[in-house]
Amino acid sequence: MNIAQIVAQSFHSQQGLWGWTFALFRMGIYEDLRHRLQSPTSHHICLVAVDAASEDQKIMGTIEMGVRITDAWTSINPGFPYLSNLAVHPSYRRLGVGASLLVRCEQISQEWGFQDLYLHVLENNHQARQLYFKLAYRVYKVESPWNALFLNRSRQILLHKRI
Repeated sequence: MNIAQIVAQSFHSQQGLWGWTFALFRMGIYEDLRHRLQSPTSHHICLVAVDAASEDQKIMGTIEMGVRITDAWTSINPGFPYLSNLAVHPSYRRLGVGASLLVRCEQISQEWGFQDLYLHVLENNHQARQLYFKLAYRVYKVESPWNALFLNRSRQILLHKRI
């Protein structure tokens, strides 16, 4: 299984009416990843956790971190590290893979000279919120309920951690 497959599996359902679109989501994620990884930037990484004990070194999880220049919605000063696409293969969930990836991003962010990290999580993603709160991420801002209603999805919560 590749990174795009794990990310797609983590954020998009393969079930129900929209299941047929999964391949399109996976292809879009693959192309986005490929573009970001080929773009020359000093502050963007994609970490991959690999199961060294497996014969074919299966991918257990992944996360991306980059420095965002501006974000009008959050009112954060320009140039802040932002985490995205934390995804763990279903077989490796609840084993500390996600926490390890987050901790490594915190270390790298400090190496880059930053003391703050930000990420978004959906309000209804209780397992992810539990992980983030356990690692001392705190609510910075909550999306307006009108945006979520208009977009027909759960509200986004912006989390922050001082490292």
